[in-house]
Formats: sequence, structure tokens, C-alpha cells
Amino acid sequence: MSVINVTGLRAEAAGKTLVDGVDFTLDAGRVLAIVGASGSGKTTIGSALLGAVKPGVTATGTVEVAGIAVLHCAPSEVPAAYLPQHPAAVLNPVRRIGGVLADIANARKQTRASPDRVRQCRSAAGSALAREATADRIADAMRRVGLDDPAYLRRFPHQLSGGQQQRLVLAQAFLSEARLLVADEPTTGQDLGNRDRIAAELRLAAANGMAVVLLSHDLDLVEAVADDMLVLHAGRVVERGPAARVLTEPAHDYTRRLLAARTAEPAPAGGAEAPIRIAGRGLTVAVGRRTRILDGVDFAARQGECLAVLGASGSGKTTLARTIAGLQQATAGELSLDGEPLPVRGRRRSRAERARVQYVFQDARASFDEHRSIAASVARSAVRLRGLPPDQARLEAERVLNEVGLPAETANRRRGELSGGQLQRAALARALAAGPDVLICDEITSGLDVLTRNGVLDLLAALKGKDGMTILLITHEPFVAERLADRVLRIKDGRAVEES
Repeated sequence: MSVINVTGLRAEAAGKTLVDGVDFTLDAGRVLAIVGASGSGKTTIGSALLGAVKPGVTATGTVEVAGIAVLHCAPSEVPAAYLPQHPAAVLNPVRRIGGVLADIANARKQTRASPDRVRQCRSAAGSALAREATADRIADAMRRVGLDDPAYLRRFPHQLSGGQQQRLVLAQAFLSEARLLVADEPTTGQDLGNRDRIAAELRLAAANGMAVVLLSHDLDLVEAVADDMLVLHAGRVVERGPAARVLTEPAHDYTRRLLAARTAEPAPAGGAEAPIRIAGRGLTVAVGRRTRILDGVDFAARQGECLAVLGASGSGKTTLARTIAGLQQATAGELSLDGEPLPVRGRRRSRAERARVQYVFQDARASFDEHRSIAASVARSAVRLRGLPPDQARLEAERVLNEVGLPAETANRRRGELSGGQLQRAALARALAAGPDVLICDEITSGLDVLTRNGVLDLLAALKGKDGMTILLITHEPFVAERLADRVLRIKDGRAVEES
């Protein structure tokens, strides 16, 4: 039986059509991949399936999940689970992980239990059995996503890496026993090992009878897990069919361009004899007295060079990047910029030093003020860090936004009106508006479609080649490292284990 029936779905916001005439069905046990560029309508379709269309968006047509008309009910009534692109957005920051998982497990158990069973479980013996059963279900869900250590249950979400947060959300989805799983870029920020695990779990969810809708730019993931495929362009379905056929014999020109963009020529190498632009020695970050999440890391990057920092989720890559940017307080170690000492603590850096080392965040949505337009946020960077007058800062903002492919119409919106990929490009523009010499890019291509990703990589290649900018690239994507990096620094368990 079909779990999903969508007919004539149309969505509009502020007079603009986001999705136009989308139809599809999906049976239990199958995975449907919806692919397309940032802003093509993928997330709008996912929101409609969850009964959670954003404020200001008007959706019409028929959207049914397990027989429920989800456009006309509360999200809590929809038998669906959501695996988002940015997991921190749906995790409770002030509660320990174990308590939240217990609430989810108990809520599902109560919906299935008879009144007599509920009264039995309230007895002392019944309560003990219920707690044991809940603990077993939680342990199983955490094991399935690779978070086996019981210590995770005592942590808060912010104490997990981005990849670990993603897997935690997937565990919550399994506990809820939903009929539908909407996975929005589930491998964003994941290393290859965890990507394979997520792919296996999506297939497992389908094998257990769940319908899975995958919204993704990751064509390798689509190839690995999808049974069927929809290709969106400007809110319309331009191609559909079995995933194996669409990926090997695309009929539409747009689909062919998406697939062709999976391969690209490496950027020109940086100068091997160029002076060292930024370097660190003995960088250490400790939590408590015994736990070191960064342990004595040394690195150096030359002017006009891209140094890629690779490693598994939780290995310490982002901690190293944040320490270099002055966003993470180091326990020990030192930094230098063009041979001069650079304060390890960000608060001790001058305005010029902060401008010269800029950080582009992995979670771009959380890094923007929800009350300002994107253009205003970018211009503010030029005012605060370069001292430009407001009029000149606005012109600079327009220039860098255009450089990353965001026209004025898009840049004048607020963060809630942009897709994840558009926000990542906006975050890059904001960093460039400061006029940096060193650009730290933390998984900035992970939420981009392949066409947009290649455009951003072309821009970064031009910056390091023409302008001599030094780029520190934090990534899990081998393609991105091969495309842009001159050298690679590998991090494992907080230590630099290899440089090549």
C-alpha cells in the first residue's frame, strides 16, 4: 500500500512559486530520492510531507501520509519522523540525551498500550519492567546508529560532533516508529564511514516497512540507497523514474548536467616556495583535567595554499579550526600569522587580526541573525572588521554576494527564507566581506548541489590562485579535497597523524 500520496502540490510565498504541480506516490519499504539545486523546492516538499510548511508559505493540493491529510493537521498528528540537514535545530540543548530518548520511547509505548497494560506498568514491578524495556529499546536504537557507548546518554547535544548529532536524530526517528522518514541531507558533514552507516540505516528503515523520502545533493548516497528518483528544477519535476535508470540514462538536459558535475579538474597547485602565512605549534584543547579533544597539533599553511584537514566525525577537526580562528580557547600552544605571534584567544586579537582570519561555519543557518536580511549581515561584516562606511559596505556586500551566486533578490531576504545551500554561500560571502588573508572553511560544500559546489570551489581556487588567499578546508568529502587541496593534514583522536 502507498504510504504517501501527493497530487497537485503547489506552494507559494510572497508571490513566488516554490513548488508547482508535484505528484508522486511512495509505497512502504521504498526509498524515494528527490534531487535538485538549492532552492529547487526539495525542502518545501519535505516540509509539506511533515505537515510543517513554514509560516508565510501557502500550500495547496493533496498530501496524504498513511491516509492522513497532513496539510490540514498539526505536525504532531503526522506519523512521520524528520532527519534534518542541521541536527542541532531539532535537539533539545538543555536536556541530557538519555532523558529525551526515554520520553520518545515512552510516548510511543503509551500510544500502543491498552488501559489495562498502562495500569499494570504503573505498579512497582511493572514500572521496573517498563524501565528495563525502555532502556533496551534506547540501547538498540543507539547501537544501530553507531553510538554504542552508554556515556553518550549522559551528555548534552552540544557535546557531540555534527556527525554524532546527525546519528542521534536518526536514533530518535527509529524510536518513534514512524511510517515515514523524511531525511534532509542526512550525510551532511559525515565522514565516509558514517555515510555508509547512514546509507545502511536508511535501507534498514525501508526494509522494516517505513517509506523513506531522501532530500539530497549527495548523488553517491542516492545511488547507494534510492529505489526511485525525482529531479526538481525551479519547483517542477523535470525527470522521474527508477534511480538506476535516471542515474545511468538521464533523459533531461538538467539531469545530465548534474551528473556531469560529479567530476572536475583539480585546481592549480599553490606555490611550494611561498612564505608561510599561518602556523600553529602544540595546539591543545582540554575538557576537564583528563580529556584532551585536541592534543599538541602542529600545522603550517603557505600563502596561496589550500590545506585540507581530514578525519572522522569527532576526531577534532572542527576544534582545530575553531582554535585557529580564536573561537575556541586553547589550553596550550601558539599561533603565528606571517611570522608574527597571533593571540590564541580571540578576545585578545585586534580588529585587523580578526578580519585577516575568517571562519565559515558548517551550520550556516545558526550563524545568521534571524531578524536581519542576508545582505545587511554581510555588509555589517565589512563595517565592523574593515571599518568601511555603510554605503561602501553595502556595495562590497553586493559584490561578494554576486561573486558567490546570490542575486540581490535572494540576498535581501532573511535566513528563514533561504535554503541551506543558499545560506552556506551567504556565509562565505560574509567572510569574504572582511577581506581575509586566511579563510577557514568548515564543511561549506556539504549542503550544496554538485553544480553550485563546483562553482564555489572554482571561486575558492581563484581566491588562492589570483589573490594569494590561504584556505584551511575542513571536509569529509574526498572529491572536495582532491579538487582544491595542495596538502592534507589528517587528524585522529585529537592528534595530527599524517601530513602529505
